[in-house]
Amino acid sequence: MSPVITLVDDLMFLSRIREAARGSGVGVRSARNATDLVGAARDGGRLVLVDADSARLRWEEAVGALRAEPSLADLPVIAFLSHVRADRAEAARAAGCSRVLSRSAFVRELPRLLASATVPVTLEENHR
Repeated sequence: MSPVITLVDDLMFLSRIREAARGSGVGVRSARNATDLVGAARDGGRLVLVDADSARLRWEEAVGALRAEPSLADLPVIAFLSHVRADRAEAARAAGCSRVLSRSAFVRELPRLLASATVPVTLEENHR
């Protein structure tokens, strides 16, 4: 199980996310389409990070499929994009993203976002 799911094809940002996650001890799983995203979320995903600048990924469709699943409707989905793409920001909100951040704000908030995806393990859970 990886608590963080990425729908990102920008290798620079994907590398940055993975490095920050590794430093925080958080697992990351990449999704490439709606089926991957929903499957990863069902497997215990706790946070989705979406590159809303991507022209190759069908991220709107993928987020829509995630939101169509009643058991996954409350899963936080954070989209990041260039600050000059107001059209994409509106599309991300319409698709069901919980938050939309500029790339610079995303980089600043990444450690806190990753921390929000961690699940404390109780002693009882440790013995299962």
